[in-house]
Amino acid sequence: MSISTVFFDVGETLIDETRQWGEWADWLGVPRLAFFAVLGGVIARGEHHRRVFEICRPGFDYQRETARRMAAGQVEGFSRTDLYPDALPCLETLRDAGFRIGLAGNQPPSSERWLQAMGLPVDLIASSASFGVEKPAPEFFTKVSELAGCPVNGIAYVGDRLDNDALPAIAAGMLGIFIRRGPWGYLQAEWPEAAQATARIGSLAELPNLLKELSGY
Repeated sequence: MSISTVFFDVGETLIDETRQWGEWADWLGVPRLAFFAVLGGVIARGEHHRRVFEICRPGFDYQRETARRMAAGQVEGFSRTDLYPDALPCLETLRDAGFRIGLAGNQPPSSERWLQAMGLPVDLIASSASFGVEKPAPEFFTKVSELAGCPVNGIAYVGDRLDNDALPAIAAGMLGIFIRRGPWGYLQAEWPEAAQATARIGSLAELPNLLKELSGY
């Protein structure tokens, strides 16, 4: 098995989303501790993460509130300062080792612009919005393979979720690498299904050597 391309999920894999979620809590007027606790409950129940808004504010309209925040000068997005400390070193090491690198997660269209503006050492950037399909749908991973221009068995997909990242990537014929961090990562690491991931890591610092081993280097 020779892996030539590594795709990463974005939120809670490369990007620490603590700031973004905290700003939403502030906007809604909900104490951050309460907001994060409700978010954890939503995740534990396997519900879509935006359910937290409906619980904290019944009748919540995400598009309307996002527009209101923008009108108030609060631009939703992320930058290099939101990267986990191990993210950039990992990307640079993989690039130096000859791997092609792609980013693709369940993100809005604007995420591609934010990622491109960060000037990361990556070759390919996409999102569920540009693909027209969200994970864990098999079609998402088909799109990843088409974008990479290589067979699925030459791709490793790295993410913080078993249900959205590692397991559907494996079902699509890729390597599915699960990183235990972020709310999904910590909770899902306790699932019996965690043993089905191709590999489990606690830090992106482990990834370069792992990929070399899996590729037989």
